Amino acid sequence: MKSLSMKITDYLKYLKEQEKSASTRRQYHKDILNFLDYFGTTPASKDLVINYKEILQLSYRPASVNTKLAAINGFLEFAGRPELKVRLLKIQHRPYCPGDRMLTKAEYLRLVKASESRKNERLSLLLQTLCSTGIRVSELAFITAEAVKTGEAVVRLKGKTRIVLIPGKMKRKLSLYIKKQEIQSGPVFLTRGGRPLDRSNIWKMMKSLCTDAHVDPEKVFPHNLRHLFARCFYSIDKDLAKLADILGHSDINTTRIYIISTGKEHLRRLDTLDLVV
Repeated sequence: MKSLSMKITDYLKYLKEQEKSASTRRQYHKDILNFLDYFGTTPASKDLVINYKEILQLSYRPASVNTKLAAINGFLEFAGRPELKVRLLKIQHRPYCPGDRMLTKAEYLRLVKASESRKNERLSLLLQTLCSTGIRVSELAFITAEAVKTGEAVVRLKGKTRIVLIPGKMKRKLSLYIKKQEIQSGPVFLTRGGRPLDRSNIWKMMKSLCTDAHVDPEKVFPHNLRHLFARCFYSIDKDLAKLADILGHSDINTTRIYIISTGKEHLRRLDTLDLVV
């Protein structure tokens, strides 16, 4: 595997040129290093790669295994060893998701109320902005004073650009906050030091509300607000293609994951079929 190890730096440079995010590059780097470390000085072969795939399945969920295999396959292709690539696992998506991981609208509203009870206007508006626009937490920095003024945020990430509309009511709330905080330009949501809030800041602040809001901490993380937005939007519009565009998904199958119902809802729909005599 020594010859492959020498190509890691070049591959990471290639990923950067392909405008892969820093977090994606770090994860790929970690997955590739683990892959190469496992084999040590043993010559590369397809059988060994298949063995490694089987080992991954003992420790990780299928989706995580596929993520790691995708990183490894990409590296092998780049390194000139495409014959070593292995197939990803075939995963049949469930028609429903576990209810214990799905944040409900009522729970979301309790989180907002808990933040307001603490007089934490920034956190309240942050939750509402994420949930009312459906943006990713990594896109929050694009909610700027300029974007609020026009009602449109121009999101540029990973070589893609899309327009995110800010609902009228949200725009008015943010405008008042911007005026109160005397923000002239740039990101609206800042730390006390004036830097844009990052994922870890937001994660911790959201988790701190769980006890007061009586919401299971396992349900409370930024991306679940995006899922809630998707389900609420789809329940009214029923247009999957439009929702995919709003969320910035290039693959509509990704959007399907966002709108699946809970097991209880799925069972209730089955019961309404009235096919049991």
